[in-house]
Amino acid sequence: MGGVLSAIQMNAAEYASYLTRGIPQPVDVALVGCGCPKRGMGWYHLVQLLEMPEANVTAVVEPWYLGAGKEAPGADKFMEMKADLESRGVAFYASVTDMPAVAAGGKLCVLIAGRTADNPRFFKECIDKGATHIYLEKPGAPTVQELETMKQQASEAGVGVFLGYNKNVTKYVTLAREFEAKTPGAETTFIHNNAYKPEELPECFSRNREGMLKNMAVHELALLVTYYGVSCDNVESVAPIPEDCTLQTLGDFTDFSKVAFTVTTKDGKSVTVKADRCGGSNSIAIVKVDGEEVFSSVTPDDELKARVEEQQKADPEMMPYFFLQSDDYLTLKSRVLKNVATGLPAEGIATIDIAVETIKVAEMFNEQIRAALA
Repeated sequence: MGGVLSAIQMNAAEYASYLTRGIPQPVDVALVGCGCPKRGMGWYHLVQLLEMPEANVTAVVEPWYLGAGKEAPGADKFMEMKADLESRGVAFYASVTDMPAVAAGGKLCVLIAGRTADNPRFFKECIDKGATHIYLEKPGAPTVQELETMKQQASEAGVGVFLGYNKNVTKYVTLAREFEAKTPGAETTFIHNNAYKPEELPECFSRNREGMLKNMAVHELALLVTYYGVSCDNVESVAPIPEDCTLQTLGDFTDFSKVAFTVTTKDGKSVTVKADRCGGSNSIAIVKVDGEEVFSSVTPDDELKARVEEQQKADPEMMPYFFLQSDDYLTLKSRVLKNVATGLPAEGIATIDIAVETIKVAEMFNEQIRAALA
């Protein structure tokens, strides 16, 4: 693991700040859903957790490589990592049900990073094992109904739940929100671009069949719910921007390849979202006053681009977006673990209530935008 870690280690200043965050002792953490080294999101979370002084990784649950995928591509790399970590005291299990129960009075934070469709089952199994806190990769579950069931299960068990919506804490969003807050009459537009080629959209639609608003643009919707008071009950209007909307049927799936709309709440707050599957490889926040741009921020910025370029050269097998979003992932986990250890609020981190409302909003907006464009 040493060679991998060297490519993503935080710099000295960042590490020093992690050591002074006021956490009395490391929090026990288990990971559910590791995936392939250098490819799986769960694996990347694991690598970061192993380097974080706030975390004591006790267990990894990997149903695929320790089950039906023992001979699958990447299994050899996973098994090599497993042997290394087992020698350092980390236990590995093929299922959550194989894990030991949390001791009475103990704390365990479980990070679930498997397939979204598997999350509800993993979630219930972790609660049954005594997990006290759960960090879910977004969107948490495929449907509102499943998320609401999970919310009820967590409430009954007294389990704290957080969602990994990294844009809630990312630098470009924070800068734009701070500027907007101190600028009278300011309104913000959040732009999210992916770099698919048009010929790649059929596969994209099939793989992300939950749709644009529950998939790509769900990050921006979480921002609206978290910071702008957007909810199904508080929306006054959703106005699509037709020239920036393209609804396509490709194969068996009809979805937006790009979508844009302005949301106005009953409190009179307006915010705009634009998402384009083929728009590039960046995200932008633009603040305007009376229609004139007065501030903008972007990710990746020049500094991050330069750093990521160096990291990619050092480890070309790594998924590039791990490097791009590494700082955000660290911030999310650090704030969650501080909450687990101290009870202090996890600033900006989406709770399961926000996750439920975000999916509800996605479904409502999808229906209203399609109707308005028909």
